[in-house]
Amino acid sequence: MARPRKVSDDEVFAAAMRAMSRVGPGELTLALIAEEAGVTAGALVQRFGSRRQLLVTMSALLSTGTREFFQQLREPGKAPLDVIRAYADCMAGMAPTPASLLRNFAYLQADLEDPDIRRHLVAQSRAVRRELTALLEDAVGRGELARDTDVAALARNIEALISGALLTWAFHEQGTAGTWLRSHLDALLRPYARARRTSAVRSPRAK
Repeated sequence: MARPRKVSDDEVFAAAMRAMSRVGPGELTLALIAEEAGVTAGALVQRFGSRRQLLVTMSALLSTGTREFFQQLREPGKAPLDVIRAYADCMAGMAPTPASLLRNFAYLQADLEDPDIRRHLVAQSRAVRRELTALLEDAVGRGELARDTDVAALARNIEALISGALLTWAFHEQGTAGTWLRSHLDALLRPYARARRTSAVRSPRAK
């Protein structure tokens, strides 16, 4: 008799994400996740106790991994604003179709109703905002954005824009979620970059 295949927690979480991309919260079971991971449901019960505890553990991991995730996006030589665009692309990648986006919103609703998962979501959101703020500060320092840019306010606006643009794309379904989100993000950033260019043109006249 073949011994059961051992899988890491990361492999289980990846399997859970794949299952969640296909079914909604009401259809997600430990048995489905186990099948996707290539293990038995009993093995997952022994490791996590329940489907809810698996999801709580996974949300905690995602929350604490935000900094590492952004570090991976910061490729050598990549401009800070391009890192932000890459983050937006990752978010858009969660919604290849309007149906998948709405399924993600269904999971979000369920997560917000669970106090433990919600706590991790709040921590993750705050971590994302810190990373966005740091990238914007870097963009100001490198001259990508105007010196007087309120980076804290702009980071909040980017955070709100990403969620809002994904929702409006589900309504209008014009192009892909990625192109829709990129166009809105660039429109938000453009005035700050234009202000930098304008001040650069005017500065020689002031001498």
